[in-house]
Amino acid sequence: MEANKPAEIPPQFVTQAKELAAFVNVVPGEDALAARLWAAHTAGRKLRVKLGVDPTGSLLHLGHAVPLRLLRRFQDLGHQAVLVIGGFTATIGDPTGRDKTRPRLTREQVEENAATFIRQAGKILDVETLEVFYNTPLGSMTLNELVPVFQTASVNQLLAKEVFGKRMEDGGTLAILEMLYPLLQAHDSLSVKADIELGGSDQRFNVLMGRQMQSHFGTEPQVAMLTRILTGTDGESKMSKSFGNFIALDDEPNDVFGKVMRIPDRLIMEYMELVTVLTPSQIEAARKRLEEDGENPMVLKREAATQVVCFIHGNDAAVDALEHWDRVHRHREVPADMPSHTVAVPARLVDVMVACKLAGSKGQARKFIQGGGVKLDGVKVSDTETQVEVPGNSVGIVLSHGRRQFFRLLRA
Repeated sequence: MEANKPAEIPPQFVTQAKELAAFVNVVPGEDALAARLWAAHTAGRKLRVKLGVDPTGSLLHLGHAVPLRLLRRFQDLGHQAVLVIGGFTATIGDPTGRDKTRPRLTREQVEENAATFIRQAGKILDVETLEVFYNTPLGSMTLNELVPVFQTASVNQLLAKEVFGKRMEDGGTLAILEMLYPLLQAHDSLSVKADIELGGSDQRFNVLMGRQMQSHFGTEPQVAMLTRILTGTDGESKMSKSFGNFIALDDEPNDVFGKVMRIPDRLIMEYMELVTVLTPSQIEAARKRLEEDGENPMVLKREAATQVVCFIHGNDAAVDALEHWDRVHRHREVPADMPSHTVAVPARLVDVMVACKLAGSKGQARKFIQGGGVKLDGVKVSDTETQVEVPGNSVGIVLSHGRRQFFRLLRA
């Protein structure tokens, strides 16, 4: 049973819940969040707010930052943030969004990836007050200990998970181990005594399984707060390293700024909403300028880029990145006139460099990229497999090598 009725909750906690729930789907509802905030206050205790991450890779990007940002807001309100590192569940891998079984990672691979997570998450979270919980002990539980856990859900219920049903319809293989993953993740909520669990909207099934398991074992079910999924810089797919459309938390401030400046105009408000520390009223004012007052989208995008850099790297870095962008792009430290080249997208950068005669061969193009001298709109390119995304406008993007070679790339 959820704590207190909404009518008994003082207005300040209703307002607090509303602000926390901006752009977030709350289950069973915003009233339940307000009730939980009020109950913790009257009991004189901190809420335990859980966010689970599986270190199946070593890189965190801006998409991961969406729930991390929400977790930090709870920290700022004085509550206890609990970051669950899936030391055991990562060896299985979350099947969400996967059309085939993940290869199992070794414990050594997981530990190496996990070591980088806290440092990267520390760009957003207050690591001094952060509680870190490793679910590695799950792997040592006996079958007698696991049987009650597995009794909390039926096979029919697990098969209702969208990715499982789709894979079976498509004739794919579904491993029993994958079906157990939601239950193992749910067990973390029991272990850390979570009052609230955060996760992306694609984690809905897993997070709600945590509520079910807590109820089964006689504890108050956690409130689920499901964040939207950030669209990648290509404007087409969710932000993912696999798609190459990501902004890493470890990217340099100037690179972050440049990548945000290259997102499609339609993503400006999404980035302001999900990966900045702007208040809802500030975001609404920006929306009005963009959608009603006819403000030039580039002005708003410049503000969004500044705020995203501030979110990851702090205000000083944001100011420096803005000045760098203005110096290079607004004050024309790139040539006013430069040769242009038409690109049929998608196209590999190394192929474009050869076509522009910025490199004599693909091998030479790769060497130039690895040497750090190749940039797209002032942002250094480090991946030799980079795909060139050219906006469909008359400006295109600027490809440069060194200080003297520039090409304006236009979409075919």
